Amino acid sequence: MAIDASSVGFLAAFAAGAVSFLSPCVLPLVPGYVSYVAGQSAAGERDSLRTLGLSLCFVLGFTTVFVAFGAGASALGFALLAHREALNLASGLLVILFGLFTAGLLRPAWLQRELRWHGDPPGQGPVAAYLLGTAFAFGWTPCIGPVLGAILAVTASSAAGKGVALLTVYSLGLGVPFVAAALFLSGFVARLRTLRWFGRALQLVGGGVMVAMGLLMVTDRMSAVASLLVEAFPVLGRIG
Repeated sequence: MAIDASSVGFLAAFAAGAVSFLSPCVLPLVPGYVSYVAGQSAAGERDSLRTLGLSLCFVLGFTTVFVAFGAGASALGFALLAHREALNLASGLLVILFGLFTAGLLRPAWLQRELRWHGDPPGQGPVAAYLLGTAFAFGWTPCIGPVLGAILAVTASSAAGKGVALLTVYSLGLGVPFVAAALFLSGFVARLRTLRWFGRALQLVGGGVMVAMGLLMVTDRMSAVASLLVEAFPVLGRIG
């Protein structure tokens, strides 16, 4: 198996999805999204099976969009294969920028703008939940956008063509806690303050990891470090 950034990146992609879920741009909105998806208020009685089905439709909605982004990033990487060195440098610098922003050390105004659909969901039911998920994915928030952008940059700079797989894993990292929150909403709401603190700590760590990855990409040391990780943790070589 070829050793590259994407070969050891699936765990990181899942963790990035979880960090996105716990981010201050998403976490406080989860009860509202759950209420929209389930079609009932957060305090109302809900059918667990119905809630599970509708929340999975919501997750499938944003997964569809993210996977399409991943496929596009892979296609871009293949199209620019002849310019791999320049693409790797540009992608690394972009990942560093996103990492500094995620950690809160850099706050350019153009990244802090929020572009997101704020309308009511188009009715209720599985189709409405799916469409709401796609609308969620197409928006830009200062928390999700940079993390997603960093994953796409890494994907585009890699010749492995694993954009679809990486973005599927990222969507799982974002989707699994959403489904759990939908099924156990009252407990989730009660722990929002603790989760916000934990999410901020994860953002700092995640931002540092992104900066480190960007530096490895710029210096063309990503494959070497990936090989060392596989040697130290052989299980990583069986992921992907």
